[in-house]
Amino acid sequence: MTEPTDITSIAPRDKAEILAQALPYIRKYHGKTMVIKYGGNAMTDPALQQDFAEDVVLLKLVGINPVVVHGGGPQIETLLKRLGKQGQFIQGMRVTDPETMEVVEWVLAGEVQQDIVGLINQAGGKAVGLTGRDGAMIRARKLRMADQKDPTLEHDVGQVGDIVSIDPSVVQALQDDQFIPVVSPIGFGEQNESYNINADVVAAKLATVLQAEKLLMLTNIRGVLDKDMQLLTELTPRRIDELVEDGTISGGMIPKIAGALDAAKSGVNAVHIIDGRVPHALLLEVLGNEPFGTMIRSH
Repeated sequence: MTEPTDITSIAPRDKAEILAQALPYIRKYHGKTMVIKYGGNAMTDPALQQDFAEDVVLLKLVGINPVVVHGGGPQIETLLKRLGKQGQFIQGMRVTDPETMEVVEWVLAGEVQQDIVGLINQAGGKAVGLTGRDGAMIRARKLRMADQKDPTLEHDVGQVGDIVSIDPSVVQALQDDQFIPVVSPIGFGEQNESYNINADVVAAKLATVLQAEKLLMLTNIRGVLDKDMQLLTELTPRRIDELVEDGTISGGMIPKIAGALDAAKSGVNAVHIIDGRVPHALLLEVLGNEPFGTMIRSH
């Protein structure tokens, strides 16, 4: 991999050429909404955090409306360990008892969200943190999780939620006021109880209800890889089924791909799984013409 070029060493004429090449994409996406699932290394490496914040602010400044949905699995795990509590998983899903739910809310809606809001504001944007409770945005119910081997069995994973509905009006109001919404994947139920929801699922559903132009999912891999570790630049529903069947797509990648496919089928024009370990990954995808990561197609 070649070392990134220092921007100060690029001649002014070349800088102008780079900006000119981005112009058609700026024009194409002006006024459009993009939902960005932020997670993985991009979220924990300080240099990549800064790149991400700068990318989001630049997109906003050129007239694109970014909406950030974030996870926080590693940070939740760290705090649980500090409290002497062992995280438990069933079929890749975190079992969320009432005590764990308190930790999830404290980490996601507190520490992680405020870090992201601060980074974006420091980069010159105006970010606002939201959870699913704000503006009654994400209504949820208890997730009923069938056993993968025996569908007649159900696992109780506690306060893990399934989305009932999303009301995007609070997000749209913020966008119209030049703010950048940063959403924590926490929903609420009929009895005002809190639910921990998979961030990939929230991002996909929010992209659908906002009729987003793009859904961009930052991950710790180059995209979806085949058995030979080669990048698959495009995936169709049939190909996804084959890859799940033979175990190529497994574990935490399953809800990510399922959410991406749902969004693509529901009218989100482009769904991309991209490598968040690459500096300025967002700008490379949105304002570049090279294929980057894996695109999910609806058919």
